[in-house]
Amino acid sequence: MHIRTSFPYETTHEDLRIPLPDGTRLYARVWRPITDEPVPALLEYLPYRLTDWTAPRDHQRHPWYAGHGYASVRVDVRGHGNSEGMPTDEYSATELADGVEVVHWLAAQAWCDGKVGMFGISWGGFNSLRIAALAPEPLKAIVTVCSTGDRYDNDAHRMGGSVLAVDMHAWAATMLAFVCRPPDPRYVGDAWRDMWLRRLEEVDPFVHTWLDHPLRDDHRRHDGVREDHGAVDAAVLAVGGWHDPYRDTVLRLVEHLPSDRVRGLIGPWSHHYPDRALPPGPAIGFLQETLRWWDHWLKGRDTGVMSEPVLRSYVMDAHPPATGYETLPGRWVGEPAWPSPHVSTVTYALQGEPVLVRSPQHTGIDAGRFLPIGNEADLPPDQREEDARGASFEFAVPEETWVLGRPRVRLRLTSEVPRGQVVARVCDVAPDGSSTLVTRGVMDLSAREGRDRTVPWTPGATEDVTFGLSGIGYAFPPGHRIRLSLASAYWPWIWPQPDSAAGFTLDPSGSALELPVRACAAVPPVTFEEPEQSEPLGVAHPATLDEPRPGRMVVRDVAKGEWRLELDQPRHGGTRVYPDGLEVTEEALEAYAIGEEDPLSARARSDWTIRLHRPELAWDTTIRTRSEIACTAEYFLTSNEVICTSGAEVTFHRTWEKRIPRAAS
Repeated sequence: MHIRTSFPYETTHEDLRIPLPDGTRLYARVWRPITDEPVPALLEYLPYRLTDWTAPRDHQRHPWYAGHGYASVRVDVRGHGNSEGMPTDEYSATELADGVEVVHWLAAQAWCDGKVGMFGISWGGFNSLRIAALAPEPLKAIVTVCSTGDRYDNDAHRMGGSVLAVDMHAWAATMLAFVCRPPDPRYVGDAWRDMWLRRLEEVDPFVHTWLDHPLRDDHRRHDGVREDHGAVDAAVLAVGGWHDPYRDTVLRLVEHLPSDRVRGLIGPWSHHYPDRALPPGPAIGFLQETLRWWDHWLKGRDTGVMSEPVLRSYVMDAHPPATGYETLPGRWVGEPAWPSPHVSTVTYALQGEPVLVRSPQHTGIDAGRFLPIGNEADLPPDQREEDARGASFEFAVPEETWVLGRPRVRLRLTSEVPRGQVVARVCDVAPDGSSTLVTRGVMDLSAREGRDRTVPWTPGATEDVTFGLSGIGYAFPPGHRIRLSLASAYWPWIWPQPDSAAGFTLDPSGSALELPVRACAAVPPVTFEEPEQSEPLGVAHPATLDEPRPGRMVVRDVAKGEWRLELDQPRHGGTRVYPDGLEVTEEALEAYAIGEEDPLSARARSDWTIRLHRPELAWDTTIRTRSEIACTAEYFLTSNEVICTSGAEVTFHRTWEKRIPRAAS
């Protein structure tokens, strides 16, 4: 990592408030080059508190952009951080409309030349893509990282039509804790308390809305751009990682947007910016790559960025299973179009007699994190035990085989119950028998005819179903075996259907695995500069006497036949002291439990504690939340509690208990 201390431009920064038409003011931090000439503006727009939570990450990139001749702007959405207004559901119509107003406001400033770009990762990337679909005239280009254009079936809520347990629950719990954090009196003064209390009165757990919309209805269609890629008028650089759950967005965008204004980039990364050197690497000079994008689209310079392949992707070499990798071996390849003329479908027919697949309910306990962010326990361990909990089919690899794109499975199934799910995983089996997860996919059998409807299975009927697995770039070496494993459960990724203990019968004679195989011929070199960032913010991480918790711990109660998974978030936890004196302490623990044979025993719990402390102002606030989900055959049972204190005073305490019909889930 190269830390830049000098740039083409000297820079300055200031905090300001951006007015909206309804009188609400959004808190913003602006880094600008010192110049008499107006420059383009770059906007990162999300709720994660620019004065503390994202401040270290912001400091790596916004000053860097300013030093290269851009006004780089970080804005908190309404109801979060030090912005005024009330919080809304994520990516609400209000939030997006506010974002459009911010784009126009930036374009109208004397220091802006009228051209605006947007960028961001995760929430910021989602917003960049959605605001681009609203097409404000000043917005000329975006960089969207680890985001999705399909929030129904490629976000934290559902997968293959099935309700996600691990991240739908965990993310709703996280946002409940996050939205309850108070404004900072250093930046808003004595108004912080009234702002906080008004926000708290408006809080409603996100999980209520998410579970209330089980189908791709009008509410869900509003959430993404999948329904109308043509609405996106700005140029799009779409970036993802093979270990990020949203990487298929990159493939969809380079397929559906015009090739003269889209480029895609997929590396071996998890859910983080590709310059941050978080595992798995290798990291790249991502800021330099985006500068080429901005200079082309916002300054009219010929940087050669549009002469690059439409899709640049990293094909990973085979590697032994592990829960974390500093770097992964492989090579970069470039595709002139997507779908690529270098990729063809190879079909592997399944063999054998019909087999009953009736997986124990704890199948999936070794799935790894849904949203890995660089922790040492994020990725899936050896999959041999998981493979044994379903039905597996193997195919020899006589010569090196590169897979690039989204595999598919065609399965002939018979089910004796109206509801269920099927999980498909592709693994790389080495000569020593170790099994490395390559990719996976899920199909809610009730959603087999479309995500906008529920079609129960006719008990005893046999049908053919087809569904895709997540995209991947992977090289199977000769002598290894490709293993397709099929299961009827995948906890805690997928919330089990009430009837899932019955499983299904698979007829191999009508079933196959389809792999997108890329030619292994020599490819033109794809290279990047080394990672570069501006100087770090200088946040201190004081050591504590607390014994660190395991990042991922599995407990089996043999007598009860119950399995329990506990997840800690080391990169989110601990204490941080910021240069402005703020002390932040976070603790989060997730727990998922299920009985081996009982899908209705599934339950999830998440506990958060966040303390914000300014000793110089005698300001000390704490937020504690508890979020739980259990189920019956007909309902999800949700329970949430928030306790907020200021000093020794309890300023807010509320609980929510709700029964939400399960519909097809």
